[in-house]
Amino acid sequence: MAIPHRTVGTGPKTVFLLHGWFGSADGWGEFPDYLDTESFTWVFTDHRGYGARQGVEGTYSLDEVAQDVLDLADELGADTFSLVGHSMGGAGVLRILAKAPDRVEKLVGITPVGATPTPLDNDGRELFFGAADDPGKRFGIIDFTTGNRLTPVFVQSVVEWSLEHSDRDAFAGAVEAWANADFLDEVKGNETPMLVIPGQHDPALGEATCNQTWVPNFPNCIIEVMPNAGHYPMFETPVALATNITNFLKD
Repeated sequence: MAIPHRTVGTGPKTVFLLHGWFGSADGWGEFPDYLDTESFTWVFTDHRGYGARQGVEGTYSLDEVAQDVLDLADELGADTFSLVGHSMGGAGVLRILAKAPDRVEKLVGITPVGATPTPLDNDGRELFFGAADDPGKRFGIIDFTTGNRLTPVFVQSVVEWSLEHSDRDAFAGAVEAWANADFLDEVKGNETPMLVIPGQHDPALGEATCNQTWVPNFPNCIIEVMPNAGHYPMFETPVALATNITNFLKD
């Protein structure tokens, strides 16, 4: 039986989508509604301890995330595929690229973490590493990364989704994995076509950060800033996000 996943579309090209820290395979808002279902099969995955895989224990490492996706690709008969990763999913898709570079056709990072450690000062580490046990810190992270500009009702909805759709240990293990990612030497210089989409209002993983962590390391990497979005363009600008990703993968 295949690893639980969500599939949208039946097209000949397969795309695996890795969710962010606060997300899950079902936690992409309206974004999946606007994807091209004739050209692509979009496979939304869950990390262990998230979504349909709550209760599945693991090490919660990036290697485990990557191997699970590769195992799912084998089960689905996808010899080659493209990858989309949101936030911490950016480190996940790069880890897949490190493990199976010949299988990856194209790669997209949405407000993505990279393959290097995320610099956090003491306050930042307390905020992020304390969020597993403190919903208030989750709220603060979401509010900050969307530019302190969105209704608290939306921010709280993302908090509630993360509380309901991820196990505490998986959530805590995930931040250890993405914040301490350190494998740039394994992927630097890779010529796979890449699109990085930072949000205009994301102060943490915005354009300036992506220009440091992605662009210098990958010769075929381009950046397209998403206007009127912070860290969650799948909720803030779902039509534009689906359009940009589809156009890039079709080219």
